[in-house]
Amino acid sequence: MAVLATSGLTLPKNIAEGLWKKAQTGSAIASLSGAEPQKFGEVTHMTLTGRPRAELVGEGADKNDTNATFGTKVVTPHKFQVTMRFNEEVQWADEDYQLGVLTTLADEGGQALARALDLGGFHGINPRAGTVSSSIVAGDRIASTTNSVEITTATLTTPDIVIEQAAGLVISDGYVPNGIAFDPTYSWTVATARYEDGRKKYPELGFGANITSFEGLKAYSSSTVSGLPEASANTNVKAIIGQWDAFRWGVQRRLPVELIKFGDPDGLGDLKRKNQIALRLEVVYGWGVMDLDAFATVKDAVANV
Repeated sequence: MAVLATSGLTLPKNIAEGLWKKAQTGSAIASLSGAEPQKFGEVTHMTLTGRPRAELVGEGADKNDTNATFGTKVVTPHKFQVTMRFNEEVQWADEDYQLGVLTTLADEGGQALARALDLGGFHGINPRAGTVSSSIVAGDRIASTTNSVEITTATLTTPDIVIEQAAGLVISDGYVPNGIAFDPTYSWTVATARYEDGRKKYPELGFGANITSFEGLKAYSSSTVSGLPEASANTNVKAIIGQWDAFRWGVQRRLPVELIKFGDPDGLGDLKRKNQIALRLEVVYGWGVMDLDAFATVKDAVANV
């Protein structure tokens, strides 16, 4: 039976696993902050907003309240989809060719979903529109943190100092930085930073393209940090450092790949009229930022950094 000839579509096991693996490993957030199991819908996390303090109790003295206070943080679901059209003649091709089509969907769709998690979690951007979505509140966009350091002309050649300053903002708010996400243009800047005698400061970083660690922190490089090219306006964010377990996220639903033969699923016209079929892939992420103070951004105040 031809792979695309049924009303539903089941991916061969090796392709299905490859698809989801790419959706996670292709994301800076997924690399720096591990996913957690979630039920569908809003998920409420308890947060400790005031730490308890032990009390020295004298003999026969009363015991007092130790001032622990609690709050809540709601993790909100966000659904993303990828729809790809093909000429319906693809259904008549042999299965090897059809599997090639599915592999393309796995590669491109997986990367799109990975970038969607980052673009939404960093900036609240709807990847398709390129603009900030009203459904993602500012408190759930990491780059909304007020902790920020600007790259100036004076600090252009000392990116390590700028990152130290950003780390200091996180530490001063009571958090411990454990990871950093770089825009590729800035990871290159860091990787090629040199001492006055011409020696590289960080020769182990190469050109910064496949960076995995920096100054003892887990690191990842992705253009989703700046939001480009999807973002309709440059966010100027070049790096995000923080305590990444403050970003709580998980996959609430992974919907199977759907073969669509009828109707107008994406506003591009009736499939039958245009002799086309469509494949759709959907995922529902849930995420919430426990405290924006757990993060700090490095922003570009100098053109072409």
